[in-house]
Amino acid sequence: MLYILIGYMFLFIHRPFEIWPALGEMHVERVYILAAAAIWLFCPGKRLQPTRLDVGIIGFCSAVLFAWILSPWSDLGQPVVEDWLKIVVFYSLVSTAVTKPNELRKLLIAFLAIMTLYMLHSLWEFQNGRHTFRMGIARLIGVDKTLGDPNSFGASIVFALPFVRMFWLTATQRIFRAFLTGYVGLSSLCILMTGSRSSLLGLVAWGFMVCLMSKRRATFLALGVALACGAFAAMPEYLQTRFETIVNPEVGPSNAQVSGQGRIQGLISGFELLGKYPISGCGPGVWRKATGSDIESHNLYGQLMGELGGVGVIAFAVMVGLFIAAIVKFRRQCRFIETPDGQFMFQLTGALAMALVLLLLEGNFGHNLFRFTWLWYIGFLVIAMRAARRMPAAQGYAQQYGWQIPGMSPAAS
Repeated sequence: MLYILIGYMFLFIHRPFEIWPALGEMHVERVYILAAAAIWLFCPGKRLQPTRLDVGIIGFCSAVLFAWILSPWSDLGQPVVEDWLKIVVFYSLVSTAVTKPNELRKLLIAFLAIMTLYMLHSLWEFQNGRHTFRMGIARLIGVDKTLGDPNSFGASIVFALPFVRMFWLTATQRIFRAFLTGYVGLSSLCILMTGSRSSLLGLVAWGFMVCLMSKRRATFLALGVALACGAFAAMPEYLQTRFETIVNPEVGPSNAQVSGQGRIQGLISGFELLGKYPISGCGPGVWRKATGSDIESHNLYGQLMGELGGVGVIAFAVMVGLFIAAIVKFRRQCRFIETPDGQFMFQLTGALAMALVLLLLEGNFGHNLFRFTWLWYIGFLVIAMRAARRMPAAQGYAQQYGWQIPGMSPAAS
């Protein structure tokens, strides 16, 4: 079942059916996920015990459906809701079928491998002339259409970076560390080539957090500054000008300034829609219709208020709050488990916390409310928590300190 789920991860991220139209006509993704669900029904060893995180996700899904049903333009929002429900289905499959730390490790390694292939393919296509010309420059795009926009593509790369540190601290093979080094270099190159200012800020924020979490933080911060200066000097002039607009908007074209102001306008429009539709919002996926804008909100918080209303704001806050609480509690429980699996799950909590910070930070510049990353990363944590009950070391610490490890039977804890 694990490898079937990895196969779907490849389909979802790389999306070959959007690259080759013939595959799209065959509805490959839909057929695959339905087949995976059918196989899941007969898969032995599933862990079906609900957690608080599952309750949070159910609450948020209910808010999305509630806003969609009450939307004046529900027909326009249907594709967004359908795509979101496919993410929910995958979350349900992966969080119940993957039950062991080693399986989770393989799943995350596969995630980075798929991202590597995705970036390499996108760079190859860029070298062959496939790009978008926007803000006065040629910008790298992903090979897919759903998340292939330069900003979305760059954000996908940023949100995957936290797992690099986790594997670096738990890896034992030099060849794997070499892969991680190359992965960071490839990610940085792709982010720079997208010309996405928000993704560059995300890359800098990730590097800053990695440095702060190290015991040699001063050395790494100095090295990071030196690398950043060197990378900026090596950039083509058009990219230097593009990224300089982060601190000096006047050096870029007027549309670059308008783009930056659009993030603030997205937040303002979100408040306006909340005032007009205070309970359920205008509905998921209908931002342009409701606001009359030519672009999406480009702001998570404006999108949340405007599209899902007060009910959605509460449900999303509860889901994120439960995610934070679960990370903190599970990290405390794994801290002293001196086994490879225990340390892997301890570092996983750090990676997920870092990813959550990046998601909320990048939300100031992008409408990532319905991005798959939220549920996938919550699913990774749920897998780890359920896998803890199968670890003798975790059970021993639970008995010693009276911890309640999620999913563990009362007799064991």
